[in-house]
Amino acid sequence: MTTFLLPGHPTAPHVMGDLPGPRSAALLSRQERRESNARTYPRHLPIALAEGDGSFVRDVDGNVFIDFLGGAGVLSLGHNHPDLVEAVIRQLGSLTHGLDFPTPAKDAFTEAQLSMLAPELRRRMKIHFCGPTGANAVEAAVKLCKIATDRGDIVSFRGAFHGSTHAAMALSGLVSQKAPVRNGMPGVHFFPYCSCGSGTPGPVPGRCTADCAADLERALHDSNGGIPPPAAVILELVQGEGGVVIPGRDFVRRVRSLTRSLGIPLVVDEVQTGCGRTGTWFAFEQYGIEPDVVLASKALSGIGLPVSVILYDAALDTWAPGAHIGTFRGNQLAFAAGVEAIRVIRRDGVLANVRRRGEQIADRLAVLSGCPWVREVRGLGLMWGIEMADPDSGRPATTVASAVQSHALRHGLIVERGGREDAVVRILPPLNVTAEVVDTACAILVEAVFACRPASSVRPGPAR
Repeated sequence: MTTFLLPGHPTAPHVMGDLPGPRSAALLSRQERRESNARTYPRHLPIALAEGDGSFVRDVDGNVFIDFLGGAGVLSLGHNHPDLVEAVIRQLGSLTHGLDFPTPAKDAFTEAQLSMLAPELRRRMKIHFCGPTGANAVEAAVKLCKIATDRGDIVSFRGAFHGSTHAAMALSGLVSQKAPVRNGMPGVHFFPYCSCGSGTPGPVPGRCTADCAADLERALHDSNGGIPPPAAVILELVQGEGGVVIPGRDFVRRVRSLTRSLGIPLVVDEVQTGCGRTGTWFAFEQYGIEPDVVLASKALSGIGLPVSVILYDAALDTWAPGAHIGTFRGNQLAFAAGVEAIRVIRRDGVLANVRRRGEQIADRLAVLSGCPWVREVRGLGLMWGIEMADPDSGRPATTVASAVQSHALRHGLIVERGGREDAVVRILPPLNVTAEVVDTACAILVEAVFACRPASSVRPGPAR
């Protein structure tokens, strides 16, 4: 199957006139009248989408954009990968929904997921199918660990984002999200998250003198520290929504050593970093650790069909039948697509492409190191962020990041924002993105950053 939705299989963006175009503006207006006020993406990216093909989307006005948002990371192989579409169509004709009954599609998906783990880890892991979102995997992991340990407290980290459901929100660092919702899940303790890594897992000499792991070690060893033995420690290996913050290797390894010595399950949230995003199937592989629980969701199907799982040590499997259920955990279409996605990733050497394109992005964005309003460019694999800061005050430059996002969109590139005060411009390219598309996107992004000088800055722009 080699057909594509967009005429001519586009290789470059093309934007005509102002955004939004008239047809997009009409749909955005209808959406505003009829949909929840909680919608987010169209507020900053005012377009209405019509079609997608690989790394590109077309809006209803005919504008073509490079999509480096990718459904917030769910489209690991881009829009409408023909092999995945064909797998879904085949499955569509036999069975679409199967609750938690065993099916050939589910069995193949389970085997494919476990096959991506190292042999020693695979032997002790079980899989549980959750509701359709990553946040539900977080909820399931919390319940699993509380039941297995007969404890109630959870340790999380500052800057974390684990989702918008009740428990997941309580585990997230974003105060503004939690403030309007009273009586959140109690017993959550936040600790500093080591952010002295830059580009690769590991400390950068001279950049950080704090010992974040020691803070946690002291607290959990201190009988007068106020924190009872927790049911779990939950950790992201890259804080995605937190602004592409990459922890040092020593920090991660010490957290793993501490939790193991104290009998505390370590939950690794790989909802965004999993399925190859960082250049290995799971990011924890790059830190040389083995978690007790792994959360995965976004890119599991490779094509945006919802599915989420937790992989966990069989020793934790103490919950009763029905302890965590969900009607849509039997999505056979997602299972079929997920099996095919892994086959394509292996066949096409996609993980190697992630590493090569990550190096390419680092090289193309290196010029931004001389820009006074860029605090840092950081990334791992195909997960990158450009942190904007006011050159005079050092404060997060939210308006600059917003301007960069808008400028990039007008020139044919869709990017996201995140981090503290939404001052980090983020990209999540498809894992099979080509070198040519990366070059085009990076050129647009660099131009956008240089063009969006903070209003308070009177310094000359850097030479280009």
